[in-house]
This record gives sequence, structure tokens and C-alpha cells, in this order.
Amino acid sequence: MRLSTGERIFETVNIALLVLVALSALFPVLYVISVSLTPVGVVSTTGGFPIIPRQITFGAYTYVMRQGLIPRAYVNSLTITTVGTIVNMILTILMAYPLSRKDLPARNLFLVMVLIPMLFSGGLIPLFILVKDLGLMNTYWSVILPGAVSSYNLLIMKTFFENLPDEIIESARLDGASEYRILWRIILPLSKPVIATLSLFYGVGHWNAFFQPMMFLTNRRMQPLQVILRDILTDALARETAEILEYEEMLPGQTLKMAAVMLSVIPLLIVYPFIQKYFTKGVLLGSVKG
Repeated sequence: MRLSTGERIFETVNIALLVLVALSALFPVLYVISVSLTPVGVVSTTGGFPIIPRQITFGAYTYVMRQGLIPRAYVNSLTITTVGTIVNMILTILMAYPLSRKDLPARNLFLVMVLIPMLFSGGLIPLFILVKDLGLMNTYWSVILPGAVSSYNLLIMKTFFENLPDEIIESARLDGASEYRILWRIILPLSKPVIATLSLFYGVGHWNAFFQPMMFLTNRRMQPLQVILRDILTDALARETAEILEYEEMLPGQTLKMAAVMLSVIPLLIVYPFIQKYFTKGVLLGSVKG
């Protein structure tokens, strides 16, 4: 198909704009990687952190990983993220499916109850008292159960279920299938995009969780990666990083910060490409109907 001059100009401008947007998104990532690998000698020579350092050091990564609690913190974060995401998805699916059925008794009342937590919070002190009185302190459940269902994610999944053809569900009912069988054998296989998308939302939330684990998990061996990294950085920067490192090559404090950032995002960077194809489709399909 032959393009006109105006169409070629329009396409060229679009490509140029997309390249600029891609570069603007890539630049912070390159900067974080560069700073995490930059030795103090390069900083003193160039007066800052270059995008492509002439010298590379893994001293910051070595220092952070040599802290005794880091391997355990990785296990804690993976456990909280995996178990928490599974619990989130199970409860969200079991709530979203009945709410998507227009023949559910008192459906509007339940929807109002779902919307209220989006506008009002119970408060931090009541949450702490509740977790403590339930005996959940210093357990993984203390950071999983309080946010077991997100109202926002629940509404996205409910809307996605509503967009599925009613004829499929009615046909299954005529064949004698129960509601649980319909959900398991028909609804869920058709809902892979939204399931992958919301799993990513929940998983990232658990992985990046910081305040609740710091408040509810006082046992150091149960704290997740984000809390341990924060303590390491606080301790290192407070005592002058260059004086406490056991290496001949000194490291600036900013290098430690960026190394900690990279260590915390690597698992997400590994998982994201496998569910990227579902991401946009799941969000769009779950937001068509209100």
C-alpha cells in the first residue's frame, strides 16, 4: 500500500516520539545499573556518576549480599509474595464471580460494601490492635491477610467476568454443571489475561511491601528483603560507607543504594516478561463495562 506524503510524515513523527518515550523510560534503568557498578575513583575523577562507567566494581553487591540475613530475607519475600498472591487471587475470584451475576440477591448492597474500603480506611491503630489480638504478630499472615482482597482489583475482575458471554454460562447450567464447575472449567480458562494482570498487581505489592512487615514482623529472621535492605543501607550510610567496607576499593553511599535497588527488582524483571502479553489485554478487558 502506497503512503501519501502526509501519511509518511505522520508515521515518521510517531516513530520519533515513540523512540523518545522509550529512551526516557530506559534512561533511569541505565542510570541505576551504572551507579551500582561505579567505584569511588570514577566519581572523584568525573565529578559524578557517568551513564557508562569506565571502571566497574561489584563491591556494592558483594557487600550487601555478604550480610547474613540477605539469603533469609529473599526466602521470606518469596514466601510472602507467593502465598500472598495465591490467597489474594483465590479470594478475589470467589468474590468477583458471584458479584458479576446480576441475579445475585442483595448484589448492590455487597457492591457498596466493596466500594467503602476504597474511600475509607479503618486506621493504622485499629489494624495493629486487630493483628495483635488475633495472634498474628511475627507470622507471615500478619502481612497477607489484612490486604487479602483489593477492592480495585476485585472490581476489575468482576467487570471482566461480566463481559464474558452469558450464553456459555447458561449452556453449562442447562447441562447440569454446578456454579463451582462453571467457574473452574469455563470461567477461569477464559480469564487468563485478567488473572495474570491481577497476579502481577498483587505480587508486586507484596514484594515491595515495607511498612506493614516493619510493623508486624519484629523478628529479624522473618523480615522480608525490603526491610533488611533498608536497615543495611541506614547502618552503612550512618557510619560512613567508605570506612566500614572491608575492601581496598572504597564505595560511595549512592552505589550501595542503587545496588540494593537492583537486588530488589531483579526477581520482578525475571517474572514480568512471561506475563507481559496478558498485561495490557487484561486491564483493558476488565475496564470496558462499569
